Parts: sequence; C-alpha cells; structure tokens
Amino acid sequence: MLSAASEGAPSDPSPQRAAIDVVISSLEDSKGEEILTIDLKGKSALADYLVIVSGRSNRHVSAVAEHVLSDLKEGGHGSCKVEGLQNGDWVLIDAGDIIVHIFRPEVRAFYNLEKMWSVGGDAGDATVH
Repeated sequence: MLSAASEGAPSDPSPQRAAIDVVISSLEDSKGEEILTIDLKGKSALADYLVIVSGRSNRHVSAVAEHVLSDLKEGGHGSCKVEGLQNGDWVLIDAGDIIVHIFRPEVRAFYNLEKMWSVGGDAGDATVH
C-alpha cells in the first residue's frame, strides 16, 4: 500500500533531499497531478528517487517538465538530461539521483510504473503528494 504524506518524503538533509524538494515544489506549482515519490535508495543503482506525475494534456506535460528543469537549474542542481519534451506524452528528466516521469494520464496508466517499482519491493517507500 502506498503511504500518503502532506510534507513529502522522510526528512533527509542531503543534497538529493534538497533537489527532491525542488522537484516536488515545482510539480505542485505547475499543477502536476497525482505526484508520487518512490525512494529507491539501497534498491537500485539507477537513482535514489523516482518521481511520477501526470499532466492534463501534451502541452501541460511539456510545460510541467520545462518548469522542473528551470527550477532545478535555478536551485543550483545543474542541467538535466531530458527525453520526450517535444511530444509531450511522456517526458523523462534524469537529474542524476532523481528521475522524474511526467505522463499524460492515459500513458501513465498504460505503463503503470508505480506497479513495476512496487513489485517485490516495499511499496511503503512511496509517498503520494
């Protein structure tokens, strides 16, 4: 079962925690929907956090992604690798230890990353914002 929290993931003073706070704040400011953070620390070498969020349309998905990229850069977290920005169905932002997936709802439902990352693992490490 996924746990809900109003303040986000557990307290962590690390630079990754500062970056994840920037990402979540940016997504909330951009009206991203169904924001989910999955803590992957110790479970995957891929990243420490996986963030999944929905946008209402292709245009909204692209705008949310651009806002996250801008906020990360302004926050001193550097430039990120981005895929899918032109299409707007699914944008992937690789910010090093944080991977952000921004989907249109239909695409998110089809790929269902939440289920994939909770299979065999502790889904309690996920936070709904």
